[in-house]
Amino acid sequence: MKINTTRFGEVEVSESSLFEFVNPILGYESEDKFLLIEHNESSKFKWLQSAKTPNLAFAVTSAGLFGIDYSFELPEITQEELGIEAAEDILALSVVVIPHQNQRNATINLLAPLIMNIKNNKAGQIILSGSDFKVDYPLFGKEAVC
Repeated sequence: MKINTTRFGEVEVSESSLFEFVNPILGYESEDKFLLIEHNESSKFKWLQSAKTPNLAFAVTSAGLFGIDYSFELPEITQEELGIEAAEDILALSVVVIPHQNQRNATINLLAPLIMNIKNNKAGQIILSGSDFKVDYPLFGKEAVC
């Protein structure tokens, strides 16, 4: 199948490579199919591209790639909804906001990670209730924010 994107042009993908968001991304409840695009092999970032809306793509990354101590327990209900049977099935990513004016002021949403089951391609965004994680944690450390 072909997916039109504003960032990457027309992308040819197999239906099996799409992630179905059974728990939608907050504010994007009508968007349920996304493709994970690796724009550059050496980059720590990927793009989560909507299969339906060409101009909807989120910059995402793994907090651990930036030395952020980030761990949490996945609620049982989420494990059931996503069909997660083992820790190896999970890909946890976070949405990144990168300001055009100063990319060093990029923030990462640690409060609401995207959980993806790489075995069955079900995914969802969860809110980590009762945690001290922030939606706008400085990605490049506190010294980067002016």
